[in-house]
Amino acid sequence: MVKRAIEPTEPANHIAVFQETSIRRVWHNEEWWFALADVIVVLTDSTDPRQYIKKMRSRDPALDANWGTTCTPLVLLAPDGKLRETNCANTEGLFRIIQSIPSPKAEPFKRWLAQVGYERVQEIENPELASARARELYQAKGYPQAWIEKRLRSISVRGELTDEWKARGVAQGKEYSILTAEIARATFGVTPGEHSQIKGLDVVKTGNALRDHMTDLELIFTMLGEASTTEIARRSDALGFDENRTSAKQGGTIAGNARKALEAKTGKKVVSKTNYLAGPGTPELLADATPAQSGKPKARVKAPKGSKE
Repeated sequence: MVKRAIEPTEPANHIAVFQETSIRRVWHNEEWWFALADVIVVLTDSTDPRQYIKKMRSRDPALDANWGTTCTPLVLLAPDGKLRETNCANTEGLFRIIQSIPSPKAEPFKRWLAQVGYERVQEIENPELASARARELYQAKGYPQAWIEKRLRSISVRGELTDEWKARGVAQGKEYSILTAEIARATFGVTPGEHSQIKGLDVVKTGNALRDHMTDLELIFTMLGEASTTEIARRSDALGFDENRTSAKQGGTIAGNARKALEAKTGKKVVSKTNYLAGPGTPELLADATPAQSGKPKARVKAPKGSKE
């Protein structure tokens, strides 16, 4: 079987990393666009990037006058797990913005931007490089090798599904998000947002992509739900949003029934509080992650040796 290349629109490409800090990005008009708020945090360590941007524009009238062409609102995954329009800039726009930010990180960040663009050119010429870089990123973060293999496979399964949706008239963005939530709800009994809360991911600003914090079983059932949805959509020749929503519910139900059967046999829930919020090389568990009652994350404890929960 031919290995499917990871496309720029897939989850593995939604995050770039500069000096161990995550920066959201999206492929738009044949180039990368980066979340401006994330870039501001990286360059200034600001705790309120929105206010920093406001002051920066007031200090630089020329930048402010051309703000509409420098930045473009694009849909990105927000820290709360929802898709929202976010001010983004391409490489050229970020170079202009950096001129207004006095930061010792400016020069290394410029070099990083140039490298990110060059890597995309390389990946167009050799798509296997995208998979290799995703693997290297997860290894650098300290994920177990077996988990990495499942995560990369889940990216491929997800890509096949979104290719099917695109061919069947489903609109990218909001409609993809709704269908994904339908599969997840039928598979796990919770929406992606609720799943993120269970893992405590709603109380951190970066490193909170839900699938990057799933256990092996959660990834496996996610793949089953999405692969089933793809097959059902093909067999039923589902067209448009409504028909594909039905396929999504049916595909998720198949995975949900399998999950319930496993839980009945093992007496253990598949949906887990486990996450990988620790730094590179030291994945940890958030012991008692529950939907946040305050803005403060709970204490983390290292997983017992051999633990899966």
